[in-house]
Amino acid sequence: MMNVNTVKTWALAALLGTSAVNHVKNPAFYYPVVPPSLCSDKGGKLGVMTRKQWVLASAVPEALAVVGLLIPRTRNVTAVATTLMFVGFTAGHLTALRRAFGPEGTAQTKRIHAVRLPLQVPLIAWAWSVRKP
Repeated sequence: MMNVNTVKTWALAALLGTSAVNHVKNPAFYYPVVPPSLCSDKGGKLGVMTRKQWVLASAVPEALAVVGLLIPRTRNVTAVATTLMFVGFTAGHLTALRRAFGPEGTAQTKRIHAVRLPLQVPLIAWAWSVRKP
């Protein structure tokens, strides 16, 4: 029988794996979360990749997290790295929320990003909680 921490770890790995696949299959879903300042196709001052390239690249750490979480010897370090990844993604969600409430925002984008941002909190807590006690 699996203990609770193992179930939480496998569930987080499944979520991350699903998200990594979705980044590749449906990259446009994630475009609003990528700050335009980072996008070469949006005239960003820090743009080194296109918005699509950023989304595809962000699937890589998620896929690596899946593997790292499922290997007991690497679970602790991967849980910490995954926590930091979610914290980092929060900046993109803040940017998206700010744009949603800006002049080009719509009622739909306001609703979407008002929900997406607070979801980072339980994701961060979940990733942190799967470290080995």
